[in-house]
Amino acid sequence: MQSRHTRKWWILSVVTLVAFVTNLDGTIVVVGLPRMIEGLHVSMTTGLWTLTSYIITSTVFLLPAGRWSDLIGRKKIFLSGLLIFTGSTFLCGIAPTGSFLLAFRFVQGMGAALALATATPIIVSTFPPQQLGRALGINSTSWVMGSIVGPVAGGLLVGTLGWRWVFFVAIPFALIGVVGSMIVLKDTASTPSVPTDWVGALTFGLGLLSLLLALSFGPKWGWFSTREVGLGLLTTLAFIAFIEIERRLPHPLFNLGLLAHPHYRSGLLITLSYSIGFFATTFLLTLYVQGALHRSPVEAGLLLVPLSAPQLVMGPLGGAWADRYGPSRLIALGIIGMAGGTFWLGHLSTAYRVWTIVLPLLLISASNGLAWPSLTKAVMSAAPRDKSGSASGMFFSFRNVGMALSLTVALVVAAASLPPALASQIYVGTGHVLNSRLAASLVHATNTGFQVFVGFYALAFVALLPFFRRRSDAVRPSAPPLP
Repeated sequence: MQSRHTRKWWILSVVTLVAFVTNLDGTIVVVGLPRMIEGLHVSMTTGLWTLTSYIITSTVFLLPAGRWSDLIGRKKIFLSGLLIFTGSTFLCGIAPTGSFLLAFRFVQGMGAALALATATPIIVSTFPPQQLGRALGINSTSWVMGSIVGPVAGGLLVGTLGWRWVFFVAIPFALIGVVGSMIVLKDTASTPSVPTDWVGALTFGLGLLSLLLALSFGPKWGWFSTREVGLGLLTTLAFIAFIEIERRLPHPLFNLGLLAHPHYRSGLLITLSYSIGFFATTFLLTLYVQGALHRSPVEAGLLLVPLSAPQLVMGPLGGAWADRYGPSRLIALGIIGMAGGTFWLGHLSTAYRVWTIVLPLLLISASNGLAWPSLTKAVMSAAPRDKSGSASGMFFSFRNVGMALSLTVALVVAAASLPPALASQIYVGTGHVLNSRLAASLVHATNTGFQVFVGFYALAFVALLPFFRRRSDAVRPSAPPLP
């Protein structure tokens, strides 16, 4: 019994390390982006796509990865994704041109998706219901550590060894994860062999890719331009085809039957709105601090630390409290706190007052530490355990779509005050200092953006209400099997 007890914590350590490495890679690249653009002699657009390509392919492969983990086995998919991630990270570090770097980032995102989509089902199947929230809370701190370490380590590496080391530094940690997963993870019983839904994967990927392309380039091309209309039509047709295919196939990529569970369905809506409200907080603040307050990228990074640090404590506590009191109360409290902190941020000015930034970020961070582990537990517990791979893939796909939508809202707001090209340059630290008139306009746009995000937190709270209709959610591990 003791051996089994010890093993589950070793499994959590390996999965958490991998989550840390993949998030570290996502945050550390932002710091090295200006030097990448300079060193590879690429345009700003190509440079920014090295960031978005990672998110896009991570999103596209999350749903297939969750399904494949059910069919093939979680250890095999987790280890395959980690190996792909490690190899492509090395290739990113030696990329000779911007085109090669962009291609390797696409592959890197695919590897990250395979590993991350399998990580949560591994935790769900390893820990008993009374410890699940605590385990998920500990795992969530890995993302926080990546968000804290990434900018600091990136700044040091870029300034001393060069931008390529923002990739090389992740390789030793990834290799430790490979060895650890080979030792502590066990193969899960796979479901009977069935044909892979490649057509479903293609239509889903095409629809999602065209949607994210439309959202990313809408401010630049114009929302009613020919290219935007074309992408909108392609997105609509692809998703219609995807839904029809999934309804007809005996073994679809996405189990539409999961949506029959009201709490799982509501959880996806909460996740989408929650992610829209939260993700672009750093983007708007970076524009504000560097553009309106005329502060350096290093100072901007330090001011953003309070958005992550409190979660190191609140993440595990939030998970443990979700086990004890039920996730619904923690989610509600967290959403209210995040909405309050974001509303507070919506009253910034051109005067540099550090506490007007730090205090709201501390509130948002602590509230996110309460809400996110609880939300993960609530959504995953609403799906049958034998479908946790598919449920996890859809859950994180909704999160990533929310991230893309959040960034789009921020870009649209910024474009109201600044040309999109200049806004992007300020975001990565290469733009020119704004004059007082443009700075005031940017402050107004930033405040408007935060106020819009408060509205999305309100939508998330409304979507949470169905969770309070049952008597207790404290110990319910999963929804009943689908009929």
